[in-house]
Amino acid sequence: MTEPDPLTAVFGALADPTRRAILARLADGDASVQQLTQPFRMSQPAISKHLKVLQRAGLITRQRRATVHLSHLEAEPLRDATEWLVRYRAYWEASHERLDTLLASLQGADIRGPERAGEDG
Repeated sequence: MTEPDPLTAVFGALADPTRRAILARLADGDASVQQLTQPFRMSQPAISKHLKVLQRAGLITRQRRATVHLSHLEAEPLRDATEWLVRYRAYWEASHERLDTLLASLQGADIRGPERAGEDG
């Protein structure tokens, strides 16, 4: 099986709320598996599986200090994902402007009042 491209791996890793929470925790500094397990209702092996996904995506690195494995946030892949998303900002801004224009025209029609069929003016 071939490895997905880096962006696919990053978005795949970010698709899970537990992994996003782990990244948020690692933004505060390196942490052990035990420290990362504490806020979740899951076992250390389950957290370790999430860490492996994050590591394969390049979002974290792990190193061993004595008997403890520490995880460290690697932000560069997040920058790449952000740059990809920013490309669509102009599209969404234009879409919102069109929606604002449509809503303003609909509100203008409501202010004038609906025309009633069958009534003589």
